[in-house]
Amino acid sequence: MIKKIAIIGSGVMGSGIAQSFAVSGYFVTINDIKEELLYRAQKRISENLALLIEEGALTEQEMLGALAHITYSVDLEAAVSDADFIIEAIPEVIELKMHLYEQLEGIIKRDVIVASNTSTFPISQLMEKASFADRMVITHFFNPGHLVPLVEVVKHDETKPEVVQTTLDLMRKIGKSPILLKKEIAGFIANRLQTALMREAFYLLKEGVADAKDIDTAITAGPGFRWAFTGPIEIADFGGLDTWQRVFENVAPELDQSKEAPVLIRDLVAEGKLGTKSGEGIFTYEESTASQKLDERDRHFIKLGKLKRVKEEV
Repeated sequence: MIKKIAIIGSGVMGSGIAQSFAVSGYFVTINDIKEELLYRAQKRISENLALLIEEGALTEQEMLGALAHITYSVDLEAAVSDADFIIEAIPEVIELKMHLYEQLEGIIKRDVIVASNTSTFPISQLMEKASFADRMVITHFFNPGHLVPLVEVVKHDETKPEVVQTTLDLMRKIGKSPILLKKEIAGFIANRLQTALMREAFYLLKEGVADAKDIDTAITAGPGFRWAFTGPIEIADFGGLDTWQRVFENVAPELDQSKEAPVLIRDLVAEGKLGTKSGEGIFTYEESTASQKLDERDRHFIKLGKLKRVKEEV
């Protein structure tokens, strides 16, 4: 029985993941190296829960219950020693992750499952020196972790089948839609699909085919509208595989084939124009505008989440 969860790393992803467990009734301890970081996580979670109440996705009583289920600690051993399931959500620096796994060796329970939220490193690399490799998986949540349903679960040859099944069941219990990768591949599934699309989007922008706003609208009002409920492979079936054969043969040779980040992105990064975090990227953002857009995004995600849950219940 999984009862106690430990989340190592209190950033945007770690706090969102912790919130998902707490709302579902699990006891969660969030660990980080500084009290200041934990304070920010506590503030972020409170704001996220308040937004859910505003949108009618959570009651005040449920919010208070979730907050009561979360504790915060800078003491790693205290955070993980009695945990049944641990998720590491620290920065994507392999040396940091390896050092953390070494620290965990002597302070975790023998039957605890250890998961990484990595989106970068293959599990074969993460488990190389871990004595708990047979109880190790990747659980890749998507930002914002408390709202986006997808969790990509990656195992390796030594992962026990019961560990994989327990992980999948646990993700479903907190309202997620887990998918299991049957083989290791760079970027997993969703980021590979997303990167392929974004590569073409930036190519169209560079070629002056349309402006950035219209390119975004081409997705949100077109394929993206459908993809919320119907995936690309099923769409191919719906449209007719003979039709899609012609689409591929006509369009595929014209698609961008570049093997590195788009020139436009590299140029903007070199200029320090990083998007909302710096106030300017492809678009320009005032500080209030960026916060407003993120708020609007999350409200839309909450509404979409409600629709998807209704669909699943039918």
